Amino acid sequence: MGGLVIAIDGKSLRGAARPACGLRALHQVSAYAAEYGLTLGQLACQEKSNEITAIGELLPTLAPEGAVVTIDAIGCQSAIAEQIVDGGGDYVLAVKDNQPHLAHALRDFFGTLDAPGDPVRQTCVHETLDKGHGRIETRRCTAVGDLDWLATLGLKERWKKH
Repeated sequence: MGGLVIAIDGKSLRGAARPACGLRALHQVSAYAAEYGLTLGQLACQEKSNEITAIGELLPTLAPEGAVVTIDAIGCQSAIAEQIVDGGGDYVLAVKDNQPHLAHALRDFFGTLDAPGDPVRQTCVHETLDKGHGRIETRRCTAVGDLDWLATLGLKERWKKH
């Protein structure tokens, strides 16, 4: 299945909690193939665990060979990236301040991308414009294939198949 995109995300089921009975809301992680409208797998987070652990347990059941696995910032963990690559897949992980050194490096890099004096790098930009929830949102994704600059920061070796 070449080109398959698998989106992994966690959700809490609203209305599932029953505090009077001592029941917390069910929190689960799902893997979804949006192109096919198909849920590939789901796993409930254990009571004393979290989404990161559940993602690590769900990944081996997905056989990500040839697929691109996307995960929001909570899944931006080098061990999860390694697990995806070891399964034959590629990954797109959102970076926020749970990876502060990487987030800072990326902000600096993209802030100076194509600045005078910097090397010219090939980029691919995709932008969407949506109106909803009382606002207009512009989303922009800039992809850069040359990641050698990560090595100068000591980050390249932490992220498998960079």
